[in-house]
Amino acid sequence: MKSLLLGCALLLSGFTVIAQNQPTRNNQKVDGYKGIWFTLGQFSEYGDKYSGGLGTYTAKHIPLAIYAPTVNKTFFVYGGTTGPDDKYLLCMIGSYDHASGTVARPTVVYDKKGVEDPHDNPSLSMDSDGYLWVFVSGRNTSRPGFKYRSQKPYSTEGFDQITEETMTYPQPKYIPGKGFLNLFTKYTGVRELYFETSPDGVTWTEDRKLAGMKRPEDKNSGHYQISGQHGEKIVFFFNWHPNGDVDQRTNIYYLQTTDFGQTWTTVDGKEVTIPVTDVASPVLVKEFFSQGQNVYIKDVNFDEKGNPIALYLSGPGHQPGPKNGLRQWAVIYWNGSAWENYPIATSDHNYDTGSLFVKDNEWMVVAPTENTPQPWGGGGEVVLWKSTNKGKTWTRTKQLTKNSPRNHNYIRKVVNGRDPFYYFWADGDPGKFSPSQLYFGDSQGQVWELPYTMTQEAEKPVRRK
Repeated sequence: MKSLLLGCALLLSGFTVIAQNQPTRNNQKVDGYKGIWFTLGQFSEYGDKYSGGLGTYTAKHIPLAIYAPTVNKTFFVYGGTTGPDDKYLLCMIGSYDHASGTVARPTVVYDKKGVEDPHDNPSLSMDSDGYLWVFVSGRNTSRPGFKYRSQKPYSTEGFDQITEETMTYPQPKYIPGKGFLNLFTKYTGVRELYFETSPDGVTWTEDRKLAGMKRPEDKNSGHYQISGQHGEKIVFFFNWHPNGDVDQRTNIYYLQTTDFGQTWTTVDGKEVTIPVTDVASPVLVKEFFSQGQNVYIKDVNFDEKGNPIALYLSGPGHQPGPKNGLRQWAVIYWNGSAWENYPIATSDHNYDTGSLFVKDNEWMVVAPTENTPQPWGGGGEVVLWKSTNKGKTWTRTKQLTKNSPRNHNYIRKVVNGRDPFYYFWADGDPGKFSPSQLYFGDSQGQVWELPYTMTQEAEKPVRRK
């Protein structure tokens, strides 16, 4: 079993004091919802590969928000900071009270002072007793990941550190009566996929590798995954990085488990030996490599029978700008006997990111597909698209944001979401350092701004016209 660090928050705090010569902000409240701004620093003719307001980044941090019916609240985590001139990352948690229509002042779960990289953003889980679990992402092997548990059920007032480990892009799933299954990435020279399980969040299995595929001529492998949960079924779609090159990510693959990770299968239930090592494995869903197409998987959902659907974006290259053209949004859907693939819309950046919603016969995508105000930068204005024929055709139903000063991006859905806090996101200028405001929206496309500055313990968000 992994070594545990229960009760070692004081040691962690001491490390922060020594490393940064100032105390940690862990478990402190801040005076409003301020998102982190970031630039990757990989520039070409049309700007950075990605940059802007990345408080709800990455798509591989899953989930960021959960609705808890017992207390009628939505809890959500994000990458925050303390002010418009600050770039340092704070792993934050907030809550929206559906009864009062207010948000509480957010709490710092983990202070990443000295780090300004939102790859270290948190993700969220909740157990059957209502304890909130915040999985803080590490980065490669240079910065560890952490698991934190709330000190009280359904409370954001304080958190205790449970583990420290090598873990990037955490994607925790909780199954009542069984426990946690956490999908994540480890950097083993490249990005490879792993999982771990725990009955209680404290005692965890050793990491078990899921995928590390490469061709005979490749020295390296690499993958990114996007996951979802339908009851006890946990699934993920993933791409492949030829020879470990993340800028050539391509193809779509799929794996699932229905027995808490004991066995992994194809979509039609054929058992697969893990780790998957062959790029031509039966888990291949759609091939893009021969077409020279990159693939960026954005979200996962399920139809009424529990059949999986992936939302993704594809295009011919990794650099932003018109030479790679508009990128194609699409869904790929298992209809019970075959995979179906349908286009939705286009947008101008590989890192434009939105969410897929399925309710009865209506599928909905909320994504920044309007390429203003900063064209060829990550994000844009947010648009709602709908389909009533299982993704075959899509209608642009409503533009949620207009005349914005900054691009909106990384629209993230709430697990078991309830209006009006159905999804949330952040804005930011991808071309220059800027403040980053956070927003949320409902299933009809109405939008509210989370308060950037708060003077009270709880305040009502402002409806955006």
